[in-house]
Amino acid sequence: MGCGSSKTPLEMTKSEKSMKAALLIQRWYRRYQARLEARRRVTWNIFQSIEYAGEQDQLKLYNFFNDMIDHVAESEPGKLKFQRALNHHHYDIFMDTASGNPWQMAAQWSANQQEEDAELEKLTDFSNINIESTYSGPHVTFPVTLSVVKHMIDAFKNGQILHAKYTLRLLHEVRNKLKLLPNISQATTNIAKQITICGDLHGKIDDLFMIFYKNGHPSAENPYIFNGDFVDRGSNSVEIALLLFSFFLVYPNEVYLNRGNHEDHIMNLRYGFIKEVMSKYRVGIFKKHATKVVRLFEDVFSWLPLATIIDGKILVAHGGISDRTDLTYLGNIDRHKYLSALRPPVDSTLDMEDLDGNNSKGDKKDKVDVMEWRQILDILWSDPKNQEGCRPNTFRGGGSYFGPDITKKVLAKHNLELLIRSHECRPEGYEYTHNGQVLTVFSASNYYELGSNKGAYVKLDSSLTPRFVQYSATRTTRKLTAKQSLSIVEESALRDLRYKVIANKTTLMAEFKKCDTNNTGLIPVGDWAQCMASVLELSIPWRTFKDKLVQVNEDGMVKYETCVDLDVVHNINSGPSITETLYRHKSNLETIFRVIDKDNSGQISMEEFEEACKILGQHINSQISEEQIRDTARSIDINKDGYIDFNEFLEAFRLVDPHSGKTMDTNPLNANGKAKSKENVNMV
Repeated sequence: MGCGSSKTPLEMTKSEKSMKAALLIQRWYRRYQARLEARRRVTWNIFQSIEYAGEQDQLKLYNFFNDMIDHVAESEPGKLKFQRALNHHHYDIFMDTASGNPWQMAAQWSANQQEEDAELEKLTDFSNINIESTYSGPHVTFPVTLSVVKHMIDAFKNGQILHAKYTLRLLHEVRNKLKLLPNISQATTNIAKQITICGDLHGKIDDLFMIFYKNGHPSAENPYIFNGDFVDRGSNSVEIALLLFSFFLVYPNEVYLNRGNHEDHIMNLRYGFIKEVMSKYRVGIFKKHATKVVRLFEDVFSWLPLATIIDGKILVAHGGISDRTDLTYLGNIDRHKYLSALRPPVDSTLDMEDLDGNNSKGDKKDKVDVMEWRQILDILWSDPKNQEGCRPNTFRGGGSYFGPDITKKVLAKHNLELLIRSHECRPEGYEYTHNGQVLTVFSASNYYELGSNKGAYVKLDSSLTPRFVQYSATRTTRKLTAKQSLSIVEESALRDLRYKVIANKTTLMAEFKKCDTNNTGLIPVGDWAQCMASVLELSIPWRTFKDKLVQVNEDGMVKYETCVDLDVVHNINSGPSITETLYRHKSNLETIFRVIDKDNSGQISMEEFEEACKILGQHINSQISEEQIRDTARSIDINKDGYIDFNEFLEAFRLVDPHSGKTMDTNPLNANGKAKSKENVNMV
């Protein structure tokens, strides 16, 4: 038989048949795995695009309020006194000069650190708070010991909440120790011969418990670096922060806490931490203590170090670097004044650049030290990219994209070998980039959805050789096949994507109609994909998901009107353009609620609502009568108690499916303020 000829099945031996069958199965399996990987990458892209778009929205919302302050303050400087630096405390944009509210006044920077400390201690005083006989949570003695921390762990596993008195005192203790630390901590493996680095936890306490189970608690023999983003998104951010702070108090030389971009009061307003604190410390026996806890957490976060260097060779920082990064410069910054990295503190005495980066010497505008601010912003917000060079991180709205050349340059400048950072969810929990000089570690498993990613931490020995440990804190994911897990994640991503489509219905339809000059209701797939990309500003392979988002006829033309089958309605009679705009920004609703609720009471008074509407009216140059404002407020106040609570605020906005006649409720709470069941959240 000549070379290259093939045998017929009858001519093959049994072993040859088995080999051919094995090769066919292997080929099929590889194609199957490749298809799953392609689906996984696209799904991942959807989640990440929507996540980063939300961070952009937060920055835009912040800038909106800041611009509104400027506008009104300049037009009526004698009537209202506004706090220019929103990053110093909350979004306290509404303050009457006659009120003399000491809580809001305390947010202003004091020229004297001792005065500032004294004012903070007064505002967050815990000495008069009593431990009620009905309190069943953990008790804390000071100084904090390991046994106390273990007792806290057991209590948190059982869903108990630490008393406000203990929480406030613990935060004060932590603040006093953090104030003594440099901006860049120095860690060593010389003593313990090892060190563990953990990435983002984002309030997912099961992941922290998993890490402790696998790797042991922090100790003199088992040092840890927690690389920021302890809080937000998850439901146990308070408990994670308290545990990490407690271990830091017990082992101040073995527990290193880096600041992340979510240890930031403005981020906390949007992504859940403030809401969590208010829900845990504004009810029951803890009532009236939430505001104190929020204020003290805000200040403690600003004292967290910005980075850690291990054995003089490895830089550990939450976000990354840029072509401007200078660790010597960074080490000499007063980090505490950056209560939020999103916006720098302003100082009219500086002959620096204004917020737009323009030289403004002699200008009346407030000045900022842009170089200093960007050092902070880049270390907390930046992301690595494969492209060379450094450019603004437009995807997130903050920090920089830095390429392999920037990594090599910055590491060489400071005689470093590796950058370990977090900040980005990775499918396997960790990932090397930039020729092995950048290592991303992410410790929150199932971050986007059940089965979306593994969590991981990295252990370094005395030779600084890394060893990775992966895990999933949810047992359910271990019982699912890869295909089942991907299907769950994919459906969740598509659900989020559909919400984005719904929120931009009017703009999308206008773009579709531009491509449909004959009003046929049909457009080519390419035109549809281009419209989706340009309107939603999401870098997603739209053609891949066309069958899941829109109907396509037998000729391959898109029936674009089927792209959006949900409408937005408002309980109050107003035009569709208004309600759709409101829903488009529904993720901002909770932030806006907390902005208007300036006393952190959890309710908006009629006076607070009227004042907010007046300021908004001035900003957009629209005359809104007091009677209109009062009528609107009364219509939102469903139970007519004179206050608008969060449920009432959300109750005004709903999603309705016209095809099924069912209403999709955007409010996760029932009338009693309790969490609805999963079924009841989706339908009312």
